[in-house]
Amino acid sequence: MSDAAQPTAAEVRAAAEAVKTALDRHLAAVERRSGEDDPAVYEAFNKLAAAAEAYDELLYDRYDEVTPFEIPGADDTLPPYTGPEEPNALSVLIRRDYTVVEPQRLLAQARRIEAADEDDGAATHASGTVHGALGLLFGEFEPDEIASRHKEFGLEEGDSTLWVTAAEEPAEAGEWLEAPFEQIDPQGVVCRFDVSAVFDDDTDDDIDELDEIDDEDADGALDGETDEDDEDDGDDGDPDEEHDDADGGHGGGPGRLGAGR
Repeated sequence: MSDAAQPTAAEVRAAAEAVKTALDRHLAAVERRSGEDDPAVYEAFNKLAAAAEAYDELLYDRYDEVTPFEIPGADDTLPPYTGPEEPNALSVLIRRDYTVVEPQRLLAQARRIEAADEDDGAATHASGTVHGALGLLFGEFEPDEIASRHKEFGLEEGDSTLWVTAAEEPAEAGEWLEAPFEQIDPQGVVCRFDVSAVFDDDTDDDIDELDEIDDEDADGALDGETDEDDEDDGDDGDPDEEHDDADGGHGGGPGRLGAGR
């Protein structure tokens, strides 16, 4: 990039101030949130992510430096919203992944459902296979109930996502049933909420890095104490003074170690 195209120092400083402002607004939104999926928190998160990305780019262009910040899912961010300002219809798209970790538990639950149906005279005899048991399970319970009770059904949660899209007019009855997920306009997505173990892994990695830094600080403090002890051992001073040092002169050692952590 030529010098003429580089951002000015003032532009980089302004971008840094924008990050600070976005941080404050994100914290305020979190403190006032009305629930787990508060749209105000989601909006503040997106603005903070955008401000941090803009600052990172300007910082690199001007000073060839980068920030340590990483926004989960930054590579999959949605394009700017261009849907209707006052939508008359909306669609909620949900995907939840599960792993069948206890097939026998799943089959047992399906047999209970089937037994109840037999009492009502509507026997299906589908509980003998995993795919048949899944059909019985999801036919009997709402998806949200299965999500909250997944362990009872021998399932383990995987990634999940929820998208809310807006439209000018509602779709005609039966219009999209043949291909319900193929006509999604990313620019019509109002909000999106993702849950994934990868986010937890990123947090765990950050904690591990902090622990390693703490360990290095502790090792450094201990090495410093060893050096001091060696210097004291080599002192040719009065033996009585050496005895005084042993009684009280190193009393601050553990304190320095604690301060280092």
